[in-house]
Amino acid sequence: MRAVLIANSEDADPGFVGRALRRRGYSFTEFLREDHQNWPSLDGCDLVVAMGSNWSTYWDHVAEPVRAEQTLLADAVSRGIAILGICFGAQQLAVTLGGEITRAKTPEIGWYQVFPVSEATNSAPECLTRGDWMQWHYDRFSVPAGATALADSPVGPQAMICGRALGLQFHPEASESIVRLWITGQGGDELAAIGMTPDQLIHETSSRVVDAEQRCDELVAWFLENIAQRHMA
Repeated sequence: MRAVLIANSEDADPGFVGRALRRRGYSFTEFLREDHQNWPSLDGCDLVVAMGSNWSTYWDHVAEPVRAEQTLLADAVSRGIAILGICFGAQQLAVTLGGEITRAKTPEIGWYQVFPVSEATNSAPECLTRGDWMQWHYDRFSVPAGATALADSPVGPQAMICGRALGLQFHPEASESIVRLWITGQGGDELAAIGMTPDQLIHETSSRVVDAEQRCDELVAWFLENIAQRHMA
C-alpha cells in the first residue's frame, strides 16, 4: 500500500507514525512542500499523511506551497483517499474542509495530555487520552462543519475526524531523535521564551517515548480500521 508523505525538506521523518504504518504494509513517497511544483498526481495512493511544519498557514511568503497542499488534500477528499493530518497538516486539513486557523492564546510546547470531548466519548479511542503527547504549536484550528471533534485541550481542538480523515494537533510521531532535531537552532530560542531548556525537554521526552510509541501504534491501528476504511456513501 502506498502512502504519500507531505513534509518540509528539513523535517520529513514520520517517526513513530511511520513505523506503525510500515508494520502494516505501507511504503512512503515524499511530497516535499518546497518542491510542490513537481508533485505527481495521487493516482495509486491509498493514504495521505500531512506532517507538521514550522510554517503557519497564513504566512504570505509560503502562500504558494500552502495552497498547493490544500489543493492536494481537497483532491484526496474528493477521491475518498484516507488522510492523516498532524499539527500543521491537521491545520491544513481543517482549512481544506472549511475551518479556520488562528493564533492560540498560549503556545503548547512540551508534553501535554489531551481530553475527550463529551459528545465523542463513544467514538474516540482510549489511547488518544490515556497519556501525554508531544506538542509544539502556536496556532489552533476550528473544527469545520461536518467534522467531529474527538479531543481538546485548554488551547483548542486536538483531534477531529471527517469522513476518512483524521486531524491531530499534537505529534504522535515524536521520537527522541525528532525532538532533538526540533530543539536545535530556533527551537532552542523558542524553548527559552517559555522558560524551558533543551535538557529539560529531552529528559521529559526520554521518560515518555516508550509509552507514546505504544499509544501511537494503537492510534494508527484505530485510524486504519475505523476511519481510513470507513464506508463513504
